[in-house]
Amino acid sequence: MTPLQSLAASGTKVWLDSVDPDLIASNRALGATGATSNPIIISDLLNTGRFDADIKAFAKAGLDDEAIAWAMTDKLVKQAQDVFEPVWKETKGNDGWVSFELDPLLEDPARSLSAADKAKQYIPLGQKWAAGHCNRMIKVPATDGGLLALEELVASGIAVNVTLIFSERQYIAARDACFRGAMRRTDKQNVKTVYSIFVSRVDVYTEKATPDLSPAAQGMVGIVNAKKIWKLNQQFWAGKGFALQQEMIFASTGTKKKEDPAWKYVEAFAGSDIETNPPATNKAVEASGRLLTRHIDEMPPLEVLNEIQSKVNMGHLEETLMREGISKFADPHKALIQLIASKK
Repeated sequence: MTPLQSLAASGTKVWLDSVDPDLIASNRALGATGATSNPIIISDLLNTGRFDADIKAFAKAGLDDEAIAWAMTDKLVKQAQDVFEPVWKETKGNDGWVSFELDPLLEDPARSLSAADKAKQYIPLGQKWAAGHCNRMIKVPATDGGLLALEELVASGIAVNVTLIFSERQYIAARDACFRGAMRRTDKQNVKTVYSIFVSRVDVYTEKATPDLSPAAQGMVGIVNAKKIWKLNQQFWAGKGFALQQEMIFASTGTKKKEDPAWKYVEAFAGSDIETNPPATNKAVEASGRLLTRHIDEMPPLEVLNEIQSKVNMGHLEETLMREGISKFADPHKALIQLIASKK
């Protein structure tokens, strides 16, 4: 058994944080059962030159730069969906999903759109990109506009991945909106929602914002925060009668510090729900030979938990990381459009 196979055996669904066709194939062989996409991933893939023929064909068909960006995203996500569709069928929709991120430019601060205006655009975009796909999950950010769109998206039969979650407040708002949408549906056996909680970015934040944390607490805030929200999610959906699991995705699982082992976050959440691991993280975990077992239920000692609760300002953490996250959300899509223009 390989490390990634042991992770899957522990009860974790392993979704690759990439739609690179080659990596999808190799990681599927190692036990990956789904994938996610975003503009950075698409841009990195197009930058390799491997898909220049596709760009040329779309340009010849008369598509402008932004339309080509979406056509390439659609194509690459669909190719990944084809690989994981057997998993989706085998699990009756509980696994085998590939996430498609909606237009990040709706969150561009320069556009100054209201939350209501964003939601009005997120809803038809989600319906458009989900139409005709059995195992495509629509990715929506936990921003004010994204949160406003969730109920209607879920009510209209769409599987959603709520991304850019850093705090309990965001999670509860997203979950409650999705639940309201789910309760409006007649096909409750097909409801699928997931909530992407970002981990390593939290620890990057606390090193700067809360440098006085003890060595035992510093570098553990992301894990503690995510595990608390995971437990809330488990408790909320228990007994609600849905056929499919409404799960947490543990995202941003790649380590940011050289001294941290590659498996730090991967191992911490082993045993339940979903991890979307970057390709480099999966590769490093595989190379380690370390077999992974369930750790999702484990927490640091009480004194560490109390220290984190007393010293870390979660409101400021959410505000700071969302501001950075929105920038990382919109700017890469602009860069993707510019990349296509330069290739043309």
